[in-house]
Amino acid sequence: MVGNDVERLIRLLSKLPGLGPRSARRAALHMIQRRESVMEPLAEALAATAAAVRICGTCGNIDTADPCAICSDVRRDRRTICVVETVGDLWALERANAFRGQYHVLGGVLSALDGVTPDDLNLEPLMGRAALAEVEEIILATNATVDGQTTAHYLTDRLADCGVSITRLARGLPVGGELDYLDDGTLLTALSSRKPI
Repeated sequence: MVGNDVERLIRLLSKLPGLGPRSARRAALHMIQRRESVMEPLAEALAATAAAVRICGTCGNIDTADPCAICSDVRRDRRTICVVETVGDLWALERANAFRGQYHVLGGVLSALDGVTPDDLNLEPLMGRAALAEVEEIILATNATVDGQTTAHYLTDRLADCGVSITRLARGLPVGGELDYLDDGTLLTALSSRKPI
């Protein structure tokens, strides 16, 4: 139906999150039909990014510099470190523009089923950072999954002797959420975490 190079492009595109084979085929066709305005600039951007991207030795973020732009920013609050599972989680918090401290990317979560142990995560640099005199608080921003909760409990135990305040992101009702549509776990967490007004 199409040449090997086009099929290879479609196969590679279908590996991207949110793109199945049909969506990948449409995306490939769109790029081919707009070769000069879309495909060639995209190929150049991919090649440049592949050559330049680095993992930050301080926090685990990805950037074109090491340390990354967040770790290098002197305006960031160095007293607070927000621990996240993935770079995607870091980007989500940055998009919200609600946190102005430092980050630490674990690179995953503990998972007995998947065989992920503490040795597989970016933990030792976190322990070193937590021991710094300037660090006062570590926010555990792991997801509200079984593995995320397990990882948060493990980190709480590991960080207990560091002399820093350890906090978790709040759990409960989402903004704009209707009680009738929420799952039982969210409702239970919201009720148990209620505050006086």
